[in-house]
Amino acid sequence: MASFLYKAVGADGEIVEGELQAVSRDHAVNQIHLKGQVPIRVIESQQKGNRAPRRRLRRSKVPTEQIASFTRELSTLLKSGQPLDGALSILTTIAGESSLFSQHLTSIRDSLKSGNSFADALGKEGGLFSNFYVQMVRAGESGGALESVLARLSMHLERSKEVRSSLISALIYPAILLFVAITSILILLTYVIPQFSELFSDMGEALPLSTRITMGMAALLQDYGWVLALFVIALIFFFKWQMGQRVSAKRWHARFLGLPVIGPIIKQVEAARFCRTLGTLLENGVPLLKSVAIVKGTISNHVIADGMDQVVSNLKSGQRLADPLTEHAQFPLFALQMIRVGEESGQLEPMLMQTAEILDQETQTLIKRALSLVEPIMILFLGLIIAGVVMSILVAILGVNSLVAL
Repeated sequence: MASFLYKAVGADGEIVEGELQAVSRDHAVNQIHLKGQVPIRVIESQQKGNRAPRRRLRRSKVPTEQIASFTRELSTLLKSGQPLDGALSILTTIAGESSLFSQHLTSIRDSLKSGNSFADALGKEGGLFSNFYVQMVRAGESGGALESVLARLSMHLERSKEVRSSLISALIYPAILLFVAITSILILLTYVIPQFSELFSDMGEALPLSTRITMGMAALLQDYGWVLALFVIALIFFFKWQMGQRVSAKRWHARFLGLPVIGPIIKQVEAARFCRTLGTLLENGVPLLKSVAIVKGTISNHVIADGMDQVVSNLKSGQRLADPLTEHAQFPLFALQMIRVGEESGQLEPMLMQTAEILDQETQTLIKRALSLVEPIMILFLGLIIAGVVMSILVAILGVNSLVAL
């Protein structure tokens, strides 16, 4: 008998964690199902310093795009009449036998042959498929509409990818601009300015204040630039460590929500993700309580995610979804009103999907507006810095020429 740690969603939508004894992982999963719970994660307890299996550590190397492509292709094959095992065999061949994803598909097929459901087989792949993905497949299997669920899931993944790609694309130019600005300033201070140090060495206090400040900054970077670099690296690692701690990360997330421009963008992104994921789950027959518990795992902001616990508690007491969301979720007012209208009209699922689309469009518009202000400010800042450095040198050079003339 081995000891297994597990996390599961109960029938009431509550996330439960525990430990149980079983002869294998499949046995542990079956025990959790017998309790009326849906397993999210089941791992063997690592005792006596045992290392986790190596194959678990390699899951993250499979790109999200490959998961979306696999979902779309599997849906197409199932709709064409292929059995699930045959469709997986075809996709395994397409992926290439030596590829990592092909190894996952082979593992899934072996699990199916052992009598496991497709959802359980996906869940055993160590986090390769998200809890949302697994629960969607489980709902499709139980309802006898796996191919249509996979088609919707594929659309969901591709839409999420499009939104993420558009956000990244919008940030590329400002990132390049910032890099050019910092690089230009460093080149001026560490290479160009020191060329004039000999010329101005005899002037001392006769140099203009701006020139002395510029020369001092250049000397500081030359002598202690490595200290500054180490400080920046340490600051980055400290921030990453802070974000890795639940308590400190929540404090940072609360600060982000309070920022003037960034806060509204975060709220809209999280609200859109909530609406799209919840709408997709509800459309495929997953109960509301369980859906909200699953959606919580897709929310990246800890403040909003923790508010979902209270939302679940209020839903258990008989409240509608919009009321606890208004109190605890910090979503935009538009999203809350649309959810309320959807509940009152009995059209919650389509209203959630429509709200997600509108929020995505508004988020892109908001980001473009913010960047339209940031870009000229950065260009102006860069121009002022470079102009200030150049002018400080020109003023000193004119001073030297006037001294020579005297």
